Amino acid sequence: MPDSTVLSHIDQGLDQSLDRLFELLRIPSVSTDPAYAQDCERAAQWLVAELAGLGFDASVRPTPGRPMVVAHYNAAGSPNAPRVLFYGHYDVQPPDPLDQWVTPPFEPRIATGPDGEKQIVARGAADDKGQLMTFIEAARAWLATEGALPVNVTVLLEGEEETGSPSLLPFLEANAEELKADVALVCDTNMWDAQTPAISTRLRGLVMDEVTITGPAMDLHSGLYGGPSRNPIRVLARVLAGLHDEDGRVTLPGFYDGVEELPPEIRDQWNALDISAEQFLGEIGLAIPAGERGRSVLEQLWSRPTCDVNGIWGGYTGAGSKTVIPSKASAKVSFRLVGKQQPLKIREAFRAYVRGAIPSDCKAEFIGFGASPAIEIPTDNPQLNKAAEALTEEFGKAPVMMGCGGSIPIVGAFRNMLGMDSLLIGFGLPNDRIHSPNEKYDVASFHHGIRSWARILGRLRA
Repeated sequence: MPDSTVLSHIDQGLDQSLDRLFELLRIPSVSTDPAYAQDCERAAQWLVAELAGLGFDASVRPTPGRPMVVAHYNAAGSPNAPRVLFYGHYDVQPPDPLDQWVTPPFEPRIATGPDGEKQIVARGAADDKGQLMTFIEAARAWLATEGALPVNVTVLLEGEEETGSPSLLPFLEANAEELKADVALVCDTNMWDAQTPAISTRLRGLVMDEVTITGPAMDLHSGLYGGPSRNPIRVLARVLAGLHDEDGRVTLPGFYDGVEELPPEIRDQWNALDISAEQFLGEIGLAIPAGERGRSVLEQLWSRPTCDVNGIWGGYTGAGSKTVIPSKASAKVSFRLVGKQQPLKIREAFRAYVRGAIPSDCKAEFIGFGASPAIEIPTDNPQLNKAAEALTEEFGKAPVMMGCGGSIPIVGAFRNMLGMDSLLIGFGLPNDRIHSPNEKYDVASFHHGIRSWARILGRLRA
């Protein structure tokens, strides 16, 4: 545990911590636009300077895209201390549309929210500069008051997370020995609410496929061919409609292989969060639950697999009308996976289903766009429990062991390539407007985040 002087130092130095965050937020490190390449380099150099100033062996590492930041700290006098790998990203989304920002996106400011809470407003405030700086400021407090960190630390900050991390996997492969640690700490996640911390222990996997059904050899005039000729849009619509039964379950053979029921204690915790389907759907203008019948909203989002049609097209889609029977019809389909579901097995089951469901005079072609398995951190993981104890001490209540409906590929890469699990602990909130104009990060989230990481580092000490 940190000495109270560590936490007091954090409290007394909050204004200075905010000043440093504001310096980083002023750098427009937009990774997707080549016009900002030098700004991404500048952000990486800024972070290296900060880490080196704290005593880390820090450097900018070039990649074919935006650079990585790698820094190491060895805990003096603690040869048996564990090593943690902290991961974050310094790149940000483009700020467009600019006319919807109240103030310029790279001129950070403190605003007052609707409930009187103080908010840091700037692009990157929550995603992910504010989050990664909580860890750096926690390390700063330990070093300033104790003279050393309680554990060995490696920091890995990338500059392409917002563009799909094309350089990350090759970098991990090339530097695997250098980056190995006992556990990874990932900060790009949320709390349950402003008063309740969370650890994300479940990440759904993802399979994405595109299917094209070809019927006639060419587009046809519906007046000359409508009736006897096959319409691939009609064929595709029937195929897609058959992917779910009346209870919302996916109909692919073997789809639920490897899907396990929730442990009772996790189910009870989620049920206690008291989120109804009507409440959840009402926020997005819907009213009738459409997922698996008999499953709660949180269960559907965090621990159940899904199948969704993400796009569908074919024939004439321009202005006005055109009486055409198209030659082709296409759709993009994605599957969110949980538990021990096998991505490639799911993809093959989908393709086999389509081929078996279309008429013999039609043809199906497929394009795959990615396949990654689900990740689950066991709730008896000792490092997870130490982090949970630290968060309980900071917030006065136990963290929610959340699922994540989306996928965070870096967590799978850390497990598969570096052989370690990840603790996903972030301090964002669902209303932080990440990727949108007027992105914000509550000052209280930033403050709690620094204090929480200080506590967690102390708890992880051997």
